Amino acid sequence: MEGSPSQGSGLSPNIASLLCYICMPITSIIFMLVEKENKDVQFHAWQATAFGVGYIIVVVALEIFSVLLGAIVGFLGVIIGLFVPIVGILAFITWIICMVKAYQGERWKIPYVGDFAANKAGLQ
Repeated sequence: MEGSPSQGSGLSPNIASLLCYICMPITSIIFMLVEKENKDVQFHAWQATAFGVGYIIVVVALEIFSVLLGAIVGFLGVIIGLFVPIVGILAFITWIICMVKAYQGERWKIPYVGDFAANKAGLQ
């Protein structure tokens, strides 16, 4: 994957794959549209998009759930609110792993998200 430049962007595939994760889901959508021929970049673009959107949905849902439960029973809102930083830390660790693996040319799959990305990239 590290050898020849990608078709659309002119970047090497490992750099393009890494950049998919930098400002996900924005950069991943850009590479999804630009790098249509490279399956590796497509995989990382789809995975970064799904991961980024999924993270946003989970955090927003936790925040809403925390506020609603907090209005009903105060301590439950606080307990649910504690999950937000935990999810953030886990997402940060996953994000770093994804970037390192993408730069190394590996298709490391995030559970559930990786299979979706492989399917969308035409790898399965």
